[in-house]
Amino acid sequence: MPNTKTWKTIVPKNIDKVWDFFSRPENLNEITPDDMKFQFLTDTKGKKMYEGMIIRYKVSPLPLMKFNWVTEITKIREKEYFIDEQRIGPYKLWHHEHHFRKIDENNTQMIDILNYDVGKGIFGPLLDKLFIGKKVDSIFDFRETTINKYFK
Repeated sequence: MPNTKTWKTIVPKNIDKVWDFFSRPENLNEITPDDMKFQFLTDTKGKKMYEGMIIRYKVSPLPLMKFNWVTEITKIREKEYFIDEQRIGPYKLWHHEHHFRKIDENNTQMIDILNYDVGKGIFGPLLDKLFIGKKVDSIFDFRETTINKYFK
């Protein structure tokens, strides 16, 4: 059964700088917790994302668990939003909308809407409640803290 989670973050920078940071996939490594052992398999250095872009990486969300993950950037509206969707990975469904809204000349609101489904049949909801949902929340909490430090 799909889950929807939403996070809102005020970033203390103008929308141009915030968009520039988030539209470069190489920066994903900067906002991912170290314990995820995030590793790009696609060369993203110096590249801006585009619709149809495929990004391959490895992650280890839990000790002794490693996954190949393939994401596609499916939609972009410059300085408004972009969407990434898992093509290969640990989830049955991963649809992540990244929205950006200019508050004023010095502040931007980011809204993340994540729709995900862990699959795993009748065990999926239990796994999500006990482990996966908490891990997803901790990743986004880390991300918010890191973003606020980075953009100070």
